[in-house]
Amino acid sequence: MDKIGFDNGKYRDLQSSRIRERIGQFGNKLYLEFGGKLFDDHHASRVLPGFAPDSKIRMLQELADKAEIVIAICASDIEKNKIRGDLGITYDVDVLRLIDAFRSQGLYVGSVVVTRYAAQPAADAFKRRMESLGMRVYLHYPIAGYPNNIPLIVSDEGYGKNDYIETSRPLVVVTAPGPGSGKMAVCLSQLYHAYKRGVKAGYAKFETFPIWNLPLQHPVNLAYEAATADLGDVNMIDPFHLAAHGATTVNYNRDVEIFPVLSAMFEKIMGECPYKSPTDMGVNMAGCCIVDDEAVCAAARQEIVRRYYAALCDRRTGQADDELVYKLELIMQQAKVDASIRPVIAASARVAEETGNPAAAIELPGGEVVTGKTTALMGATSATLLNALKRLAGIDHGSHLISPEAIEPIQSVKVSHLGSNNPRLHSDETLIALAISATTNPLAKRALDQLARLRGCEAHSTVILSPVDTGIYGKLGLRLTCEPTYETNKLYHK
Repeated sequence: MDKIGFDNGKYRDLQSSRIRERIGQFGNKLYLEFGGKLFDDHHASRVLPGFAPDSKIRMLQELADKAEIVIAICASDIEKNKIRGDLGITYDVDVLRLIDAFRSQGLYVGSVVVTRYAAQPAADAFKRRMESLGMRVYLHYPIAGYPNNIPLIVSDEGYGKNDYIETSRPLVVVTAPGPGSGKMAVCLSQLYHAYKRGVKAGYAKFETFPIWNLPLQHPVNLAYEAATADLGDVNMIDPFHLAAHGATTVNYNRDVEIFPVLSAMFEKIMGECPYKSPTDMGVNMAGCCIVDDEAVCAAARQEIVRRYYAALCDRRTGQADDELVYKLELIMQQAKVDASIRPVIAASARVAEETGNPAAAIELPGGEVVTGKTTALMGATSATLLNALKRLAGIDHGSHLISPEAIEPIQSVKVSHLGSNNPRLHSDETLIALAISATTNPLAKRALDQLARLRGCEAHSTVILSPVDTGIYGKLGLRLTCEPTYETNKLYHK
């Protein structure tokens, strides 16, 4: 279990104060490009132990009276039915989810903007659907030569062709279901329209990572590079900041590469660029809230190894290539880390070697590692889960929490009626059986009460797990890695 290394309360106070300050800098109208996840930022909570996954949305709640949300979605993403990998839903459906989520937190969603719109039928259908639900929808169009043809972009035939998004509050947060949705272009288009109308406004960017005031090779920044290795992001020293201020800060390649273009756009829109560097554009205060650098370094190194194992499995399943794995191996070398920092890997491997079957392991909050093996009744992840709960509850390992007689009917239904070839209980089925047993078995109740203590624990499986088991471990907050090996030699795996 991670030691606390991040002051979450201080972060919320500093971050909201910094954004208020930036709003005031631009005459009380700021378009804030919000990168990363506003909800459920589990990467940040893993590498900055103490950071709450909902920190950013809580921070925005402190600005709720000043803020409105604009959600950007790219028309081509609607057309292609692009899917969010973490949620398994399409971007257009995620817009609905985000609207509901913002509203449930007391935040005002003003409108949706469809970017790079070129009369795609799916985008038209999306627009009609949103309008039928009472949402205002605006259209932004592709611009030839974007982002380099600045005379065209910053003209009535460029940004000027886009719909002007009517907003009513000082802070306009532009967010999106995922990367590449055109958030920055939306902000700059709004600036163009505002200045054409004689209205002073500004732009700023909020990205949690990389953390600008940590060293380039700091494990937290390397963990961000590992997380975005598939996007080709690379951390680098901000040369513009160094030249303008004589101070070394960290940014990433895409922002550094685009800054000269952005600067020229600002000059054409506003008469001058208000920023000297990409770092100046940012408002992130996370680096000022680290209270235990050793703790965040240890957590970030764990994240790098987890990302490496995820890439190995993605390569095995055909979702990634060798290049991604090589990038992560290089990042591991830079962080001076290897798989030995995860005791669950060696522990599960020992059990698998002894039994000749898949095995798993969970590292408990105190550092003790509990293992589980494949049996006739349960898969290894189910067995490991039960063994971990027993240990946390102080229950003897030999005690039965779920009687074999209760498991056998479940297996019969799975095989005889639900078409399963595997009679062993998955993690979800095991937890349901445990919950039923808890109504009559006090030991089962005691074990079930320990579920919350698994959150943040490390886990490892010697084989690639089914989506069901992976999902249950994720919902419990277990930080799972898997060996890039299938349980069987079949070509098709569910």
